[in-house]
Amino acid sequence: MNRSRVRFPEAARFVPHTREGWGTSAFTSAVDDGAVNDKETTMSDTIRWGILGTGWIAEMFVTDLKAVGLTVAAVGSRTQKSADAFAARFDIPRAHGSYEALAADPEVDVIYVATPHPMHAENALLAIANGKHVLVEKAFTLNAAEAARVAEAAADAGVAVMEAMWTRFLPHMVRIREIIAEGTLGDVRTVIAEHDQKLPSDPAHRINNPELGGGGLLDLAIYPVSFAIDILGIPTRVLASATMSDTGVDRQTALIFEHEGGRQSMSHSAIDAAGPVAGAIIGTEARIEIEPWWYNPTSFRVVTPDGEVLEHFEHPVVSRGMQYQAIELERVITAGETESPLLPVSESVAIMRVLDEVREQIGLRYPGE
Repeated sequence: MNRSRVRFPEAARFVPHTREGWGTSAFTSAVDDGAVNDKETTMSDTIRWGILGTGWIAEMFVTDLKAVGLTVAAVGSRTQKSADAFAARFDIPRAHGSYEALAADPEVDVIYVATPHPMHAENALLAIANGKHVLVEKAFTLNAAEAARVAEAAADAGVAVMEAMWTRFLPHMVRIREIIAEGTLGDVRTVIAEHDQKLPSDPAHRINNPELGGGGLLDLAIYPVSFAIDILGIPTRVLASATMSDTGVDRQTALIFEHEGGRQSMSHSAIDAAGPVAGAIIGTEARIEIEPWWYNPTSFRVVTPDGEVLEHFEHPVVSRGMQYQAIELERVITAGETESPLLPVSESVAIMRVLDEVREQIGLRYPGE
């Protein structure tokens, strides 16, 4: 167990991510019943998705895209057999037996990278080199150096790139940012979020394998870390404490971040014990209590210090909710932009720098770094 602190001189100014005209009603209407097949809304007639990888996360992503009428044109795997099976299951027109073939497919506009963490940068760079826009599964890369290379390559190629931190784009998170911007909470002082799960204990499982970027940091802690940075900005100080597993990955990690103006965020993640998975944002005039699981589509309450409920937010979501990030990236691409204001690639790079510092403090280094 290791405890220390570091100062980040490039602290971000405290401004919650908002974009005029892209609030709850505008953003979520893209997938509300009656609008999901509107071509002007989903842009599915012009944006064709390719899926790089055929694992569990790819299955969920494609399920959500199909649920709202987005176009999945092709899938690529390391073997033709796996690609064919995935394509047959999800009614995808073309199946490629290599990632290179998928990246070269002229019928694909944007590629979703759904491989394990150590492959994210390599796969994203392959897509970019073939002129494809890219949505890279979170955590964005294995480390900040890889993240910077992906960002630079995308900028040089003039293609859009975005981290698939799907929580940022969910209706309850969009509304939360609006509430903060409206001043309802007063001075926002604290963000608290927890992400503890009981995951497979098999040492050969990906989550326990350091060769595959296993441990809680890149799979679980990335959620509360990104959440805290979304609300409070890049931390100015980091305090990390972890317990390592027998396989050498972080079994549980506690984080305290100091943000500009003395604001603080606190989070905990674990891979071997299930927690409530709740979150909160605390201000001087009110707080937001986010129901479990806070990073999934869920409800929340805005509560005053004396217990008065100012707002109870609920918004039904089609499927799991991973389609919202895809709709935003389609908007970015159609508008001729290269990143989303809700999660700019520069912020994804900065988040990886924070995670690099956490790993330095807890003594976690991935093989090959």
